[in-house]
Amino acid sequence: MSPQDLKQVMSSGLLSFPLTDFDAQGDFNSKGYAERLEWLAPYGASALFAAGGTGEFFSLTAEEYPAIIKTAVDTCRGKVPIIAGAGGPTRFAIQCAQAAEKAGAHGILLLPHYLTEAGQEGLIAHVEQVCKSVKFGVIVYNRNVCKLTPESLAILADRCPNLIGFKDGVGDIELMSSVYMKMGERFAYLGGLPTAEVYAAAYKALGTPVYSSAVFNFIPKTAMQFYEAVRTDDMATQHRLLKEFFMPYLDIRNRGQGYAVSIVKAGAQLVGHGAGPVRAPLTDLKPAEMEQLDALIRALGPQ
Repeated sequence: MSPQDLKQVMSSGLLSFPLTDFDAQGDFNSKGYAERLEWLAPYGASALFAAGGTGEFFSLTAEEYPAIIKTAVDTCRGKVPIIAGAGGPTRFAIQCAQAAEKAGAHGILLLPHYLTEAGQEGLIAHVEQVCKSVKFGVIVYNRNVCKLTPESLAILADRCPNLIGFKDGVGDIELMSSVYMKMGERFAYLGGLPTAEVYAAAYKALGTPVYSSAVFNFIPKTAMQFYEAVRTDDMATQHRLLKEFFMPYLDIRNRGQGYAVSIVKAGAQLVGHGAGPVRAPLTDLKPAEMEQLDALIRALGPQ
């Protein structure tokens, strides 16, 4: 898949980040991961992001990462494109990007480097080096310590033809509007705030109709229903699901740091597709929170 083909994939439909399966000892469970992808693939997501944020990329080792991406590619070949997560220090991000390309992924989502702050010149160098290390498409994730300005993105777009996508995880409406006004059709745009459904209608109005859904991991039917409501401007369905599910869901998610991932693993366990525990430093939901989440899921009906 060429970078422009990936851009086309990114321009419509719902995207999602499958959980990464771990066994009771916290090691990668390839069999469970393949079964998860086989379950999710037919529901209609335009692409799946292997080892993304919800897939706990930040906790993976360099040794296990290639096996995770290869499992995803082999399982979903001919069914749904696979975009790999990559990030961390520049050389490690390059190592991941090249491993993903070798494994047959269709592109990468470049997650932020970690801990240290950097100016725009340094961020440009980081993204440029990763882009030039591979031939397939790259989507940059604006979040945390990696917040590129519209001017920096314009420089990168000129230098890196394979930089084809921009994912926003900041939630700054002024910045997002500025990026879209400056870059226009040069990028495909993706809403990437945690529990993106809450922001989906607003982002569509900004020229970003595509978003990634974490809840697709355990309520894929409802996730697709909500996306279709956003696509068709069905506000009645959006408001009903926001009121009945998403806002109570946020109440649980916001009780703990890192729960944006933990609650998704909890949901998968409750619907019979458990992915094992989260890795430290994340922590799993408490029993009372599991019961509350279970009630919300059951009220939605069969998936």
